[in-house]
Amino acid sequence: MFDTRKGMDWLIDVLRKDQSPDGSWDYPFDTGISTDAYMIILLRTLEINDEELIQGLTKRILSKQGTNGAWKLYYDDGEGNITATVEAYYALLYSGYHQKDNKHLRKAKNYILANGGLKETGTYTKIMLALTGQYKWPAYSPLPIEVILLPEIFPINFYSFSVFGRANLTPIMILADKKLTIRTSKSPDLSELHLQRDEEDPWVRSAEMRSLLSFIEDGVKSLIGIPKELRRLAIERAKKYMLDHIEPDGTFYSYYSCTFLMIFALLSLGYKKTDPVIIKAIEGMKSMKCEINGFPHMQYTTANVWNTSLIGFALQSAGISSDDPMVVNSNRYLLNRQQHKFGDWVIHNPNSMPGGWGFSNVNTILPDVDDTTTSLRSISRIVPSELAAWERGISWTLSMQNEDGGWPAFEKEANSKLVEFLPLEKGEFLLVDPSCADITGRTLEFFGNYTNLPKDHPSIKNGVKWLMKDQEKDGSWYGRWGICYLYGTWGAMTGLLAVGVSNSHPSIQKAVGWLREIQNEDGGWGESCHSDSKKRYIPLRASTLTHTSWALDALITTSDKPTAEIRKGIQYLLDSLDKVDWTTAYPKGQGMGGAFYIHYHSYRYIFPLLTLSHYRKKFEL
Repeated sequence: MFDTRKGMDWLIDVLRKDQSPDGSWDYPFDTGISTDAYMIILLRTLEINDEELIQGLTKRILSKQGTNGAWKLYYDDGEGNITATVEAYYALLYSGYHQKDNKHLRKAKNYILANGGLKETGTYTKIMLALTGQYKWPAYSPLPIEVILLPEIFPINFYSFSVFGRANLTPIMILADKKLTIRTSKSPDLSELHLQRDEEDPWVRSAEMRSLLSFIEDGVKSLIGIPKELRRLAIERAKKYMLDHIEPDGTFYSYYSCTFLMIFALLSLGYKKTDPVIIKAIEGMKSMKCEINGFPHMQYTTANVWNTSLIGFALQSAGISSDDPMVVNSNRYLLNRQQHKFGDWVIHNPNSMPGGWGFSNVNTILPDVDDTTTSLRSISRIVPSELAAWERGISWTLSMQNEDGGWPAFEKEANSKLVEFLPLEKGEFLLVDPSCADITGRTLEFFGNYTNLPKDHPSIKNGVKWLMKDQEKDGSWYGRWGICYLYGTWGAMTGLLAVGVSNSHPSIQKAVGWLREIQNEDGGWGESCHSDSKKRYIPLRASTLTHTSWALDALITTSDKPTAEIRKGIQYLLDSLDKVDWTTAYPKGQGMGGAFYIHYHSYRYIFPLLTLSHYRKKFEL
């Protein structure tokens, strides 16, 4: 017998201690050093001399440098990451606190030169370098700004992109048109990092991209009007889009990257550095600062709603009453964050009313399906007194199902294959919002376990059909928002079983076989971030608490008795709850495969608690 109760009590005590006074949990949304570097570059470019913050950020960046001079995105990221290393090198130089002859910077420079120089960085970094005078803007815009004027019947139009794509592309299109460059007296000189001079069109590399851009330009030419007037109209519309989607804290959609770009786009349109919109945007970005290991970190966004909804339902699954002040306060926080405004989601979903939840502390117009079902799970035990919120949330979730049967994150039918050819690396992550196994599975799990929706309801039947079709040959599912196949497989299996699929179904049995096969010797599971770039499961060769919890939870759901694999996994979890090493800091979430990874500091508590409570309920009580 295991002492699962002791482990659960330890986790509950940690969570009780870490709750914020407003009822939320504000564990860091940790995305590495990129946002820290960009903050230094932004503050120096705008000549805002917040020295305490700049010094703190330089210390955090330096603390993450490898002995070879490079920075990585995750522990097993080869020798290093060229994009992250260029961003760190540039920020440290621009801070003014580190010079080129400093040994840390010399090592970084050698790594950058040995790995192709600035040319090998990602498109987003090239845009930042161009904005600040370190890289040449392309001869013509990677995407003509008139795209924003194309009608919705055109195969590619502004609303073909995901909301995340639009948020970043809008300021990029303005900036590429204006070719803004801002240098200051403190601007470093990165010219030695250019290995090739005057490259022809360095941003557009493939024939498919050129062909697609030519197709878009033909569409733009078909617009009726004088080209100069159309361009002016397009810029006005792009500016209005940004200003109309500013959240109460001043950020653009509460995302760091598009707020950073918006500030520069507004400057290119004649706004002063001291304009209230720009000052408020910077304050909003600063308000997302958190502290990790004594250093400041600029979060890409906050994850308060996500953390709080997950923790709220994990605590209640573990037996904490909905009357406990910890749960009462967290549910009150969530109910106050349900959204009442129409967002861009209404473009492809015009017949639904608002009712979803967003991800961050300040979202008011950006709900997503995953946060909505997770928030609904947390408030499910107080439904009689919160029936209106419950029904609005369920109605919105049902309305967001794609025609293919799966659920996306933010928007219906934003999955045009054409946009993946645009000249932005990782277009499939940035520009589209397809149905995905993790969200579809978790949505089905919510409907199956927390509502009385009949199992033969068309939405459920279509969701099951989509998931069955999406399964990989080896029995796993790919998870879009987590790492990666373990996340997708856990979501899909628990979802299918919740809506009546038998645990003897061949799809389930194949998935069980796959999970058993990849269990580590120590009883745990672990998956590498390389999985999302390679598009196949890559083992981490070490176990992590979160991956182990996902795999175990899936096996517990399918099993009638605790198998040897389950017992071994539970033992690993109980032995490892309080461990702190590189595996506990390893990213378990991703926003853009190969480029943007998330270490959720809350996951090491949430998922072991859920898994242990499910094990205890099923096999011990």
